[in-house]
Amino acid sequence: MTLARPAGQPHAPSWYAASVPEVSLRPALRGDTQADVCVLGAGYTGLSAALSLAERGYRVTVLEAQRVGWGASGRNGGQAIVGFGCEVDTLERLVGKFNARALFDYSREGMALLRRRLQHYQIACDWRDGHASVPINGRQERELRRGMQRLVEHYDYPLQWWDRTQLRGQLDSPRYRGAMFDVASGHLHPLAYAQGLARAAESLGVVIHEASPVQQLLREPRPQLRTADGSVRADHVVIAGNALLAGIAPELESRIMPVGTYIGATPVLGEERARRLIRNDMAVADVSWALDYFKLSADHRLLFGGRASYSALPPPGLRGVMTRRMHHVFPQLRDVGLEQVWGGFVDITRNRAPHWGRLTPNVYFAQGFSGHGVAATGLAGEVIAAAIAGQNERLDAFARIPHRRFPGGPLLRTPLLVAAMSWYKLRDVLW
Repeated sequence: MTLARPAGQPHAPSWYAASVPEVSLRPALRGDTQADVCVLGAGYTGLSAALSLAERGYRVTVLEAQRVGWGASGRNGGQAIVGFGCEVDTLERLVGKFNARALFDYSREGMALLRRRLQHYQIACDWRDGHASVPINGRQERELRRGMQRLVEHYDYPLQWWDRTQLRGQLDSPRYRGAMFDVASGHLHPLAYAQGLARAAESLGVVIHEASPVQQLLREPRPQLRTADGSVRADHVVIAGNALLAGIAPELESRIMPVGTYIGATPVLGEERARRLIRNDMAVADVSWALDYFKLSADHRLLFGGRASYSALPPPGLRGVMTRRMHHVFPQLRDVGLEQVWGGFVDITRNRAPHWGRLTPNVYFAQGFSGHGVAATGLAGEVIAAAIAGQNERLDAFARIPHRRFPGGPLLRTPLLVAAMSWYKLRDVLW
């Protein structure tokens, strides 16, 4: 699936883009240059890798086709959650209990890294503590409670179960049966976070070229990334294009599926009305396959996300569908619509586990965050930077996760995935 676009486009219209200061376009790459490490992509993964490498003293160049945080990093729901896109029992089936525990503990390190960086580099991105996973029906509640018990007892991860009454004390919605509350997770302003990572990296000497889409990766002993107007030859290359690689590494693209996801912002509700919706300012997500997720903004809007698209086009009647879903969660907002709706692509793997590793001994990659990338991308960048510096243990642990291609090839994999997702959506309704 090719998502090629003209280079250097402005950010998609969104509340996120409208609520941060405008940043001038960084110069595109012109001519041939060299670096210790060249990174493809200035989203969370690429910027985190660049920052971790610069902290170790490497000369780093980042090539970005559009703008810093232009893709999922600047458009997502902003929910930073410990763990990965798959549950720990999936990790256990893939790599065994011992390795699954190590991977989960690494994810906790990723959350701690995110918090340290926000403080150390003074990244102002409206961080708030707390995330609640909420079930809608009895089956979801049973599965969520079993999963929580497993994390508490076997992974030593502290979580709280809130019954319906306790949840209603914090979340004014009749829809949910309870909540698994995680105080260590939280939420932020995604585009402000991406821009803060870029400023932190540049303060350590990282060079970021925007409007510089990579056209070719040369897998040579000293690899090279080429654009239309220049090239960067480096000792190491990091591929962090995720859902927007567009032909650079076909063996990576075949193992992820770009999936559109969407979010909207209400008009300003006012502090009192907004706080009545979510009193403790946590982020919330239900546990359906076609999930809803939501939080409050710093200026007292409700940011409400959901829906999914497995093609390059948004679902028909998107604003109306999302508004109805929001009203189903919060009937008291029947008089409120969505002022803006926007979306973007996340990259999912077949097993929803992270796909990180090496293409060659000096070409690294991280992809497949499956909707859980806000915290995990920082970990990915740090893990790859450590491997480039000679500390391979953690990257090797992720590289042991097996990943299969999506069936059907470029033409049929999207219809096959739509059929599979339709079954899971039906199951959420019937059970």
